[in-house]
Amino acid sequence: MGNKSATSASGNTNRRLFCLAGGFAFWFSAICVRLFWLQVVAYGDYSQQAARQQQRSIEVSAIRGNIYDRNGNELAMTAKVDSVFAVPSEITNIHKTAVDLARVLRTDPDDIETRLHAGHAFAWVARKIDKDTSVRIHALNLKGIYFQKEAKRFYPKQELAAQVLGYVGLDDEGLGGIEREFDARLRGKPGKMLISMDAKRRWFGRVEKEPDPGENLVLTIDENIQHIAERELARAVADSHAEAGTIIVVNPHTGEILALANRPVFNPNSLSLAQKNALKNRAVSDIYEPGSTFKIVTLAAALEEKLTNPNELVDCQNGSITVNGLLIHDHKPYGLLTVSQVLQNSSDVGAIKIALRLGDERFDRYIRAFGFGSQTGIELPGETRGITKPASRWSKVSIGAISMGQEIGVSALQLVSMASTIANDGVYVPPRLIAGTTAPRSTQQLITFHPAQGRRVISPMTAAQMKRMMEGVVLNGTGKRALLDGYTIAGKTGTSQKVDPVTGTYSHRRHVLSFTGFAPVNNPAVTVLVVLDAPQGPQDGGAVAAPVFSRVTQQVLGYLGVPHDIDFRDPKRLLLRAGAKDADLADGSPDRVVGEAEPAPQNVPAAPVAPSVLPRSDAKLVSATLSRSPSPAPSRDATPDLPRGTIVLEVGGGVLVPDFHGKPLRTCLEEAQSAGLELEVSGSGVAQSQSPAAGSRIPPGGHVAVRFGR
Repeated sequence: MGNKSATSASGNTNRRLFCLAGGFAFWFSAICVRLFWLQVVAYGDYSQQAARQQQRSIEVSAIRGNIYDRNGNELAMTAKVDSVFAVPSEITNIHKTAVDLARVLRTDPDDIETRLHAGHAFAWVARKIDKDTSVRIHALNLKGIYFQKEAKRFYPKQELAAQVLGYVGLDDEGLGGIEREFDARLRGKPGKMLISMDAKRRWFGRVEKEPDPGENLVLTIDENIQHIAERELARAVADSHAEAGTIIVVNPHTGEILALANRPVFNPNSLSLAQKNALKNRAVSDIYEPGSTFKIVTLAAALEEKLTNPNELVDCQNGSITVNGLLIHDHKPYGLLTVSQVLQNSSDVGAIKIALRLGDERFDRYIRAFGFGSQTGIELPGETRGITKPASRWSKVSIGAISMGQEIGVSALQLVSMASTIANDGVYVPPRLIAGTTAPRSTQQLITFHPAQGRRVISPMTAAQMKRMMEGVVLNGTGKRALLDGYTIAGKTGTSQKVDPVTGTYSHRRHVLSFTGFAPVNNPAVTVLVVLDAPQGPQDGGAVAAPVFSRVTQQVLGYLGVPHDIDFRDPKRLLLRAGAKDADLADGSPDRVVGEAEPAPQNVPAAPVAPSVLPRSDAKLVSATLSRSPSPAPSRDATPDLPRGTIVLEVGGGVLVPDFHGKPLRTCLEEAQSAGLELEVSGSGVAQSQSPAAGSRIPPGGHVAVRFGR
C-alpha cells in the first residue's frame, strides 16, 4: 500500500515537471518567434521608425561664393550666423517656451507652438538671426532650445549695385540678378548633419558630410564708379521728381560695364522691406522709345551708304513734312540745315528726309547691325530684345517714325552699346558684366578679361564723321549742358513721350529724357548713358539728362586719371554751358506721328531669359599679396571677419600700352610704331602725360594721346 502511494506521488511530480517544462518551452518559443520577428522580419520598419523619432538629418548650407568688383572689393559675401532649433521632447512647458521665444523674435507665439508640437526630435524656431537676437535668446536659457551655425548672404555695400547683384532666399538660392544667373556656380554643394537623441533624451549632433564652398565671381563693375553713378542718379531723380532712372558707364573698346545704376533701389540685406518695382533691373528689362538719340543710327547709316555727307544742305521745309499723307512738324521751323546741323538741332524733318533715301530694307539692316531687336547677351536674367519689327511689317509711315526714334522699343543697354559702337570706330562689342570666376581661395588671383568678339557696323571714316557731328551737338546744339571741363565730348540728347495707360495714346506731360555720349572724342575712355523716366519740370533731354551726364563723366574721367585733351577751366566752354537756354535745348517734335505708326508700350514684360554667355577668362595664381583699394562708400553695417583674397583684373586680347613719361617725341613715336599703336601728339618737349595709362591694354591700332611739355 505504501509502495503504491509513493509511486502515485512520483507520477504527479513528473507530470507537474513536464507541464512546467512545456510551459517554459512554449514561452521560450514564443519569445524566440517574437524576437525573430522584431530582429529579422520587421527590423527595417522598426529601425526606420526609431530613426524618425530619435534622429533627423538636416542640410548644412555651403559657403556661397563671394562676388567682387574689378578691384577685389567684396560686393556680396557669406557670414556664419546663428539659427535656432528645438528638441521638443526636452521641453517641459511648450506653451511658455513659445511665448518667451516669440517675445524676442517678434513673431506669433501660436506659430512657434504649432511647430514645436509637430516635431518630436527636431523643429526649426528661427533661421539666420542677427547677433543681438541670438544674444537675447541665449540669455533666456531655455531647456530644449539649441543653436546651429548657418551661412547667411551679406551685402556690405547695402544698396550699391543691388539690381546687378540680385538677392537670395532663406535657403541661399539665387532669386535675382547675378545671384540668380550664376546660382549653381556660387551656391556650392551643401553638407549634411545628423541630429540624434539618446535614451536619456539628451541631444547631440555630428556632421556626416562637409559642404563644398561655391566659386567666386569677379565683375567688371568698379565700385568707385558705381558709387559715382548711383549718387548722381539719386540726386537727379530727387531734383526732377522722376519716377525712375538709369545710368550706365561702359568701356567702349572692351564692352566692360563699369557701372550700372537704377532708381528706385533696394537693400538686399533687408529684402522684406523692398518695394516690388525696385527689384527689377530697368537697364536690361525695360523698353522705351529712344527719341532723338536714335537719329545717330539714321545718319550713320546714310553716311555709310554714301547717300549724304556732313556738309550737305538739307531743306527742312520750314519745319514740316508729309509722309504718305501724314503731316509731321519739327519743334522749330527750320529751313536749310547741313546734315551736321540736322543732328545738332535734332530736326525730325531733316532726319526723315535722309531716312527716305535709305529705304526700308537698308535702314532695317543697319538698325539690326547696331544690336537693336536682339539681346546683347549680358549675364543678367530678364534681358529684353526690345520691339523692332522687320521691314516687311513696316507701315507706310514707319520709316519716318523710326528715323526720329518712334515706333521702336529699345533697352538702355542696347542704346549705350550703339553709342559705344561710334566711340569704338564703328565696331560693335557686346557689353559684358562678368570678368571671370575664381576658386574659393584666400590667396591673390589674377583674372584676365577677354572681350567678346566684336563686329564692324560702320567704317572708321563714318565713325569719325559721326564723332565730329556728335561733338557739334554739345558745342552748338541741344547738348550744351553736357560740356565737360578739360575734355572734349560727343553726345546726343533724346526726348520721347510715354503712353498714357488710361487713354492708350501718347501723353503730353510724361516723357523719357535721355543723353548718351562719350569722352574724350578722339580716344574715348568711357561711354555714358543717362535715362530719366517721367520727370517733372523741363521736358527735354538736353535740359535735364545732359547735366547729369556731365557730372558723372567729369568725375569718372578724373577717377580713371584720363589726361585732359583741351584746356582746363576754359572760360569760353564754361560760359557756353552756363549760358545754354532751355528754349535752345528742345530736341523733340510736339506733334507725334499718329495713324498707322504703332507706339512702343512702356515697361513691356521681359522676354524669356536666354542662356547667359560667360566671357572667356583665364585665371592664374600670383604669389604676392596686394592691398585692397579704398572704397568711397564705406558700409554702415559691420562686415563679418572672413578670410578674403585680392582680385586683380587684367584686360587681355589687346596691345600693352608703353610708358612714354619723360621720353622725347622721337622715342615715343618709335615705341608706338613698334607696339602697333597710333600716337596723338600735343605740345613739345618730353612726354608729361598719356591716355590710356601705361600698362593698360587697347585694341591693335588704337590711339594713345600724349601731351608733351618742357
